[in-house]
Parts: sequence; structure tokens; C-alpha cells
Amino acid sequence: MAKRYVLAFDTANEVIAIGLGELDGPSQTVVPVATVEVEARRASNTQLLPRIDELCREAKAAREDIASVCVGRGPGSFTGVRIAMACAKGIASALEVGLVGVSSLDAVAWGAWNAGERGRLLVLADAMRREVYPVEYRLGEDGAVRLTSDRVIKAEAFAEELGCAMGDSDSPRDDIATTGAPLHRGGLQSALSAADDSQPPCPDLLIAGDALRKYAELFEGAGVILPEALWTPTGSGLLLAFQAAWQAGECDPLNAVRHNPAFVLPVYTRLSDAEENERVRLAQADAALAGKRGSKHVTMNDTAIANARANGEGIAYKPLDARHVAEVAALESQIMGSDAWNEALVVDELGRADRVWWAAYAADPKMPLSAEAPLVGYAGGWVVDGDVQILKVGTDPAWRRHGIARVLLARVADDARNLGARTSSLEVRASNVGAQALYEALGYKSLGRRPRYYSDGEDAVIMEGPLPTITLAAVPNGEFVAAESSRDGACAAHGSGDRATEVVPCEGGAASGEGSDARRPLILAIESSCDETAAAVIDGEGALLSDVVASQVDFHARFGGVVPEIASRKHIESICGVCDDCLDRAAAALGRDGLRWRDLDAVAVTYAPGLVGALVVGVAFAKGAAWGADKPLIIVNHLEGHLYANKIGLPDFEPPAVVSLVSGGNTMLVYMADWGSYRVLGTTIDDAVGEAFDKVAKALGLGYPGGPVISKFAAEGDPEAIPFPRAMMHSGDLRFSLSGLKTAVVTYINGEREAGRELAVPDICASFEAAVVDVQVAKARTALQETGAPTFCLGGGVAANPMLRAAYEKMCAEEGVRLVMPPLASCGDNAGMIAEVALDRYRAGKFSTLDVDALAHGDLEQPY
Repeated sequence: MAKRYVLAFDTANEVIAIGLGELDGPSQTVVPVATVEVEARRASNTQLLPRIDELCREAKAAREDIASVCVGRGPGSFTGVRIAMACAKGIASALEVGLVGVSSLDAVAWGAWNAGERGRLLVLADAMRREVYPVEYRLGEDGAVRLTSDRVIKAEAFAEELGCAMGDSDSPRDDIATTGAPLHRGGLQSALSAADDSQPPCPDLLIAGDALRKYAELFEGAGVILPEALWTPTGSGLLLAFQAAWQAGECDPLNAVRHNPAFVLPVYTRLSDAEENERVRLAQADAALAGKRGSKHVTMNDTAIANARANGEGIAYKPLDARHVAEVAALESQIMGSDAWNEALVVDELGRADRVWWAAYAADPKMPLSAEAPLVGYAGGWVVDGDVQILKVGTDPAWRRHGIARVLLARVADDARNLGARTSSLEVRASNVGAQALYEALGYKSLGRRPRYYSDGEDAVIMEGPLPTITLAAVPNGEFVAAESSRDGACAAHGSGDRATEVVPCEGGAASGEGSDARRPLILAIESSCDETAAAVIDGEGALLSDVVASQVDFHARFGGVVPEIASRKHIESICGVCDDCLDRAAAALGRDGLRWRDLDAVAVTYAPGLVGALVVGVAFAKGAAWGADKPLIIVNHLEGHLYANKIGLPDFEPPAVVSLVSGGNTMLVYMADWGSYRVLGTTIDDAVGEAFDKVAKALGLGYPGGPVISKFAAEGDPEAIPFPRAMMHSGDLRFSLSGLKTAVVTYINGEREAGRELAVPDICASFEAAVVDVQVAKARTALQETGAPTFCLGGGVAANPMLRAAYEKMCAEEGVRLVMPPLASCGDNAGMIAEVALDRYRAGKFSTLDVDALAHGDLEQPY
């Protein structure tokens, strides 16, 4: 019988820790087989998988013998935690085994226990920003027991809590201040001076953790500092933490269903900077935030509201702000009776760092959320000791049965999770069976009653459960459906948008069962360069069997643009579900019951350019999946993907061609001599087109993303109403500049407001859009004339702009060149275009090694 192993690893800090252990089911123990710790020095993504592969090879442990994967969840470096997490999700998904998450700090504690340390242990992990993650443990003969929950605190503040801050006259630290020698065992100094005889304030306290590399002097008087080798997670510590969770019934490594990789998430303990700043701003009852009430369009200062958009139910969700407190109190009085909170109590909640409050507003799904939108629901929670206590959940009776309470609870839980919460608890009236049914559906269970808890003497039912989750909706890109075989051996791939229905040759029709070499190779491609998590499967004939996208736009809209930290977090949350959905849809297209990672011929992923934190998730996951499935890895340049997107709209398209690549981050003209052979003719010297659209939309208070909403208003306006400048129209080269145009538009908007005139939003949008299009078309015409290319193509999110597409159609007709445009659904970021590139790279044998990393920049002209 094959051995059953657990593979455990952690990259929460500068050290890669890996452990391989053999599982003993009857005794619920793990027998270490091999462990290794390696200094990564910000190179975890390049070293982790090669080290895992090497360890398994040396231990003669085959991939198929791995029964479970264990990963350190943090807290620690956000990027470091996500590297291990994404890699673990990829490996577990491909191996079809469970994924168990353990605390990185627990692994440190168990490592110290394994080294023979006993007593009270304080683990101090570096949280950056001069902060630490402090957790206390008791190390006894039976193991390590956690005594405190995860939290983040300034290093100096925590040192004061321990009574060992530098210069504290009341601290015993002064007894050894003249020596400068910390108390520790073999760590920072090999020889202790007279301080050896000094007693720290807590002589039985052991201290470890990588924060000591920065703050040893702050904590040297608090206890005994352990050797540096015990400051970070170890392979043995991870295996012991895993074993402890197994024996405590918190996990079952042999039950893959219970431990779906999608549900394991990092420990963060704080919100992103953007969210923290937003909370501070919204807690202030500043009338300027409200904008001009009664105005047809919200003002540029009203970003707290304007950037939210309603869902299909006509409901928009935003963190609660101080100006809506009166509405909360009024709704409280209506539905909570004598237990209602007044305005003062609600206002007091908003400014607290350990509170989370969300609200729901009724709104027009087609318009930005107005400052006049009525509040129809609210929910709040208090995060304490790893639990979020739901303080309030209220919904306007007229808006019930729209799922508002469920979404609000999920939003509160999402923020609470990022503040370190692991569970949720609440009280509900014993008579409120409807609410109890909702909570039970979310996983809450009754723990008992609190007699006469409410003001009228009614009992409260105490309920506790897991944190409700928010799942990004993964949808087929362009309403993609399974291909069906026709009599002449062609497959019709149906989508939305112009040119989106094409006939794709697929000799032999749909494959079935395990075989059909006619559809080989099968490649799954992943895209995560910005704020879309996407996956697609392509077959050997170039037919996209599935193309799935999960957009994060709702999570970024309230900030007026993409927040890199939030994007990275959402990619981690959604990547498993997106890939699972993608495989299921591809299986349906093939006429199979299922498609597994091991059935693929390769795994592809966008590696550059883009947001590094976002790219890292996709790259680490793809590498893990490729290793787990034992398949080749293919890396793809994101910009090249946009060029290949034109094949999705017209499969017989071939270079040479001039391509206009316009998106939120790029504006360039490219001469495509052949697939893989590109020359950049000109690019923007400042803002990209998509960025300019977003900034103008923000100035008008129209929300995010700016492109679609500006196009909507522009369709009703006069493009000649305002003479905005055409920057670099006659520069003599093919470069672009959007910054001056953006500034001119914003200046015009501010001037109209100062003059007290109502903004002619349609005319502003139409005139701005015309200025952008005129320059883009003029430069494109010049590029075609200079190169003599017979074809002109588009790529990038802005390529979906109707005015731009119409102008290019007219220009190409005048120049006598062929126009090829990708389907509307394939203009933005998607994995279908990455899959198209990957297929050519597969045929050319251009595979990547497992030490490849994500890159913020990627030169389109350079082979890779």
C-alpha cells in the first residue's frame, strides 16, 4: 500500500519552511520524513516549488502519495503569505486532496516546543509599519497551547504593555540599560556581559519571532530571547501544528471534501490601507461628503457614495457613513422597538477600529448611486478575540426578501476576517424564527439561551458559526456556451457582442471519454494581472472550450479605481472557484462527465505586466497546479494576450497588422510582423486612455469604471460642444499624451461649478471622448501608412468603446485596409486570450521552469 504523506510549507516571512510527514491514521500522528528551512530574502515565489520538488525527490515521495497539503496562513508578510497560499491551493487542487491551513505563529511555537523549550512563550512576528503580531503560548510537556488571539499593534506600544519600553523609568529594563546586552540564548550575541545576572521582569517568558530582527532592543528586558533558528516557522513546527489540529478534531487530512482548497484563506488582522482610510473618512459627519443634495448628478467630492452601483435587485452596498446615521436610527426605531439604538450610539460605533458597519441603499442599477438614495438596510459587528459579534442587522420591511441581510452579513464578515476574526456570534430573539432560519442557513448553530435578554423580557438565542463568505461571481466570458458539433465538422462557439459568433474548425466534433487526440492539447490558462480572476481551456484546434471571468469591480468601485491590495486578496479568494468552474464548462463542451487537472496537457498563466501582487497569486497557483498535475508550465505576456484576442473574434486572422492596444494601463500602437514578432511604434508618455476615462468620470462624480458610463452619457451629447485639446496630434511621431486633456476637462468642470452653472454632462463626455478618439484614429492612420500593413486590429478594455470602434471602421474603409476587432467580451482582461497565446507557445515547446516569477513590467518586443 502506498504511503500517505502530508506536505506542509510556509512563506510568511523571509524563510521558506517545508515539511514532509507520513500520516498515521489510527493514532492521528504525523511522522516527520524530511524538513528544510531556507532563507528566501524576498524570493519565495522563485524558490518555493523547486525546494518542494527537491525535498519530495530526495525523500522518494511521489506526488500521488501526498494525501493532504498544509499551508501557513500567516499572519506575516502579506505577499509572502499569499505566495504559499496560492501555491498550496494549486497543488491541492491538482492532486485532488484537502488543504489545511495552520497559523504561521503556531508553527513557530511548535518549533520551539520541538526544540525542548518549555514555559510561557511570546511569538512576535513582524507586521511591517513598525507593528508586530504578538501571540502568547504555554509550552508544556503535552505541547503548545495558544493563550491569546491574533492581533496587530505598534511595536513600541506592545513593549510598553510588557513594561520593557526603552527609557521607561518604572521598568526593570533600566537595571541592564548600561550594558546593552539582551537576554537570549545563542541569538544576537555569543557572550553575555554583566546583564547575565540581571533578572528580566518576566524571567519565565521566552520570546521568539522575526520581529526581533528589528525590535530586539525593545523587548530584550521582557524575558529570555530564544535562538534565531527558532524565530520563524520550521518544517517540523508546521507538521506538529498540523498534527495538533488533527488530534483536536479541527481537520481530517484524509477527508478532501471537508477541506476544499477554496475555503482556506490567509490571516491578515487588518484592512487594506484604502479601507482603513475610508473608515476614518466615513466616520466623520462632514457635510462636504454629501455633495449638493437634489442635484441631478453627484459632485466629485461625493466619492463615498458615487462610486457604488446597484445590483440587479436595485440595491447598492457601501460601508456605513456618518451622514446616514439618522436613517439608521429611524429604521432601528421602526424594527427594533425599545431595543433600538439612537444616533449617538451609532455614531460612536463608526469611529472604532474594531467595528465594522455596512449599509444597503435602494438605487437605479443604470446610474451612479445618488446621495439621495434611501437606506434600506444596515449591519454592524464588533471584532474581539478572533470572533465578530454581530451587533445589529436591520432591513426595511418594504425591502425584505431581497437577500439584503445575507449580503450585509457577508460584507461585515469579509472585513472582520481581514481584522483577524475566525468565527461569528450573535443573539436573536427566541420568537424570531425567520431570522434563526437565515442564520442556520449561513452555518450558525444555537449554543443556548440568555434569559430575559431583551428589554421586554424575551429570551435571546445565542448562535455561533463560521464567517459568512462573499463569492465573486464567475461567469462565462461573453455568455460563452459549450460548442456543439455540426455535420460538416465545425463547432459554433457562441458569445455576445459583434463578431462574436464564428465558425471554428474542430476536426472530428466533440470528444468524449478520456481520449480524442483530435482535441489535443488541452491547456488551461489563468489571468490575474489586475482585478479580474479568469480561467479558460483551449483545445488543439484553437477552440475555447470555456472562458470564465470573475470581476472584482464592485470591491474597487467605491475607491474610484483598482486597489492593488484588495485585488490580491480577492484573487486568493476566487481563483479555485474560477478554475473549477472553467474545468466543468470545458468538460461539458467535450461531452465528458468531468475534466481533471491531470487530463490537461499544460497549464498557462499571465506572468507580466500588471500589478505584481495580483500576478503573484496567479503565477504561484499555476505553478502549484502544474507541479501537482505533473504538466508543463507556460507563461504569457499579458499584452501579447490582447493582440491574440483578435483571433477569438476572427479565427482566420493572421499578421502582418497594426494593433491599437488601449486599456486602463496601456496605450500603444504595435506593428505585428508575425505572431511573436512585435515592434512598438508609439506609446503614451503619461496617462493611458482608460486611466483618463476613469479620472474624468471621477471628476464628474459618475463612478468607476469610467469608460462605460462616459460612453453612455456621450451618446446623448454633442462632441463639438466643447473644444478640448487634441494633445500631440501633430507631434510628428506616434506617441500619445492624455494628461493635458484630462487636466483641461477637470479645469472646465471646476470652472462651471464655480460659476454656479449646471454641468452639461452629456456634452462634456461627448467632447472629451471625441478628443481622445480623434488622436487615436489619426495616429493609427499614420501607422498604417508608414508600415503598409494590410490589417488593423484593436486590443484592450477601451477597444469596447463604441465611438472608437465606429471611428476605426470609418478610417479603415477610407484607407482600404481590413479591420479586425475582438468580440466586446474579449476586449477586457480575460483568460481566453492568454489561452490563445499559450497554444502557440505549447506547439513551439516554449515551456517555463518552476522558478519563474511575476513581473510588473514586460517588454512586448523581447522574446520570453
